[in-house]
Amino acid sequence: MEIRNIAIIAHVDHGKTTLTDALMVQTGMSDESVSMDSNDLEQERGITIYAKNTSVNYKDTKINIVDTPGHADFGSEVERVLRSIDSVLLLVDAQEGPMPQTKFVLKKSLDLGLKPIVVINKIDKPAARVDDVHEMVFELFLDLGATDEQLDFTTVYAIAKQGIAKTNMEDDSKDLMPLLDVVLKEVPVASSNVASEQALRVQPFNLGYDNFLGRLAVGRIYEGALKKNANVVIKTPEGETRTGKISKLFTFEGLNRKEVEEAYAGDIVMVAGLPNIYIGETICEDEEQEPLPAINIDEPTISLNFLVNNSPFAGREGKFVTSRQIKERLEKELEINVGLKIDFDSTDFYKVYGRGEMHIAILLENMRREGYEMQISQPHVIIKEEDGVKVEPFEEVTITVPDEMTGVVIEKLSKRKGNMTEMTPEHGNVKLVFEIPTRGLLGYRNDFVVDTRGEGIMYTRVIGFKPHAGEIEKHDVGSMVSMATGKVLGFSLFNLQDRGTLYIGPNIDVYEGMVVGNVAKGNDMVVNPTKGKQLTNVRASGSDEAIRLTPPQEMTLERGMSIMSEDEYLEITPESIRLRKQHLTESDRVRLGRVKK
Repeated sequence: MEIRNIAIIAHVDHGKTTLTDALMVQTGMSDESVSMDSNDLEQERGITIYAKNTSVNYKDTKINIVDTPGHADFGSEVERVLRSIDSVLLLVDAQEGPMPQTKFVLKKSLDLGLKPIVVINKIDKPAARVDDVHEMVFELFLDLGATDEQLDFTTVYAIAKQGIAKTNMEDDSKDLMPLLDVVLKEVPVASSNVASEQALRVQPFNLGYDNFLGRLAVGRIYEGALKKNANVVIKTPEGETRTGKISKLFTFEGLNRKEVEEAYAGDIVMVAGLPNIYIGETICEDEEQEPLPAINIDEPTISLNFLVNNSPFAGREGKFVTSRQIKERLEKELEINVGLKIDFDSTDFYKVYGRGEMHIAILLENMRREGYEMQISQPHVIIKEEDGVKVEPFEEVTITVPDEMTGVVIEKLSKRKGNMTEMTPEHGNVKLVFEIPTRGLLGYRNDFVVDTRGEGIMYTRVIGFKPHAGEIEKHDVGSMVSMATGKVLGFSLFNLQDRGTLYIGPNIDVYEGMVVGNVAKGNDMVVNPTKGKQLTNVRASGSDEAIRLTPPQEMTLERGMSIMSEDEYLEITPESIRLRKQHLTESDRVRLGRVKK
């Protein structure tokens, strides 16, 4: 059976997973109740977080498909996948056209010499502009330095939700078979007799974990055949070697893994039995073989500390609350999350380095759902020195907003050291492109939603390290800090809501030192949210006015990470997310303030 290997790449929400699900249903590999986005968080947020493998059988050919994430924080997932396949389906929305993340993943594909197949999806949208989008994709290929062969790409038109694809807009199609026919025609065969007869070389591009089998490596067999129970040599990109034994060997069939005795060149496999295997290493037969070229993984851009939760409410909700349990969970995460780095040197906290706020937030959300309790410090951007120059990560921010809101967006981002590189009208809106330090973006998303009244769309992607941009002025709000422990009363909140934004509603337990809201003036304010109304037995007209409370701003992980101050922790438990001061009593905070001065 011939093998073809493809990946599906696109911007967030352009229909990658929908298309993959439809392909599997139409080829009989799964039913409609099963989705590639199997993780709870992926289903809730509607995004792909982890790259996943599947395969479909069509016309005596096995087509391995890798569904990749579209969000910039998970870019390290995409880059590795592209090394292991022979072509990509570049999915583009028929209304929105190529978006920032499309550019990011397409550039990686073109640099590797892949010839993409362009799929213009959602052609049934009322505002679809198929010809314009086709032209925009061609221009994007030109901008990214595509070769003449890559510019001669094949275009397929699709409605992934309905499971329809066609090679011409006028064609009448009822399924996705025209797309699979194009794949068979355009994508080179992964396996060849010559490659199968050579000495074994496999390179893992993804990692998995199984409670019974331990670390699993997902990789492509470039040459030779891999057998179960085979003794192998593992070579690192630096040239170091070690030995191992394959205890289990799986190939992919639909969404399931199928245990096999042997697999051949061109196929994508999952192997068990190599506990310290890492992405980019080469699994081969003997020490004389050349290792395959290394796979580079994007560097982390932000860091923060994970600590044991020591608030007055610690241990109420979580099952795993100790330092040892948190360490074990983080070590397990390192087995599969290659964009993450963790420093375990300190006994008081663990320093975690990630690709962005979303990358860290997904880890924290998974941990709290598993029953972990912890607290984190304010995220900081990683600043380092290169050739004696201080450098920091920069991001390209693409913003689409209604015309009347451009002024406030440009003003705010300029104050945060943003440099506008593009401003173009787009369907009644304005598209703005900025280059800005990652530092300048921390805490901005909240402001952006308020400034654009929820009508703005913002995408970001890391573009690398550039010279340090200098100090950034931010209008920081102060914190409203509770001075008492007890239950919050509506009467007290009614009097406090005029001072700023509240994060809590009535009838919620608070403790001394917990942040219950913010203060617009910028200085911290100590308040008593548990104070009730003084009741007497004298009635007077007008004294019993109705209490009207503004709904509080719900504290979420991302919001907490973006608004917290240097002297605060975000307390994360399975059921609650609370903001608190590092030093709970006011006397401790005052004493510390004097020492710093």
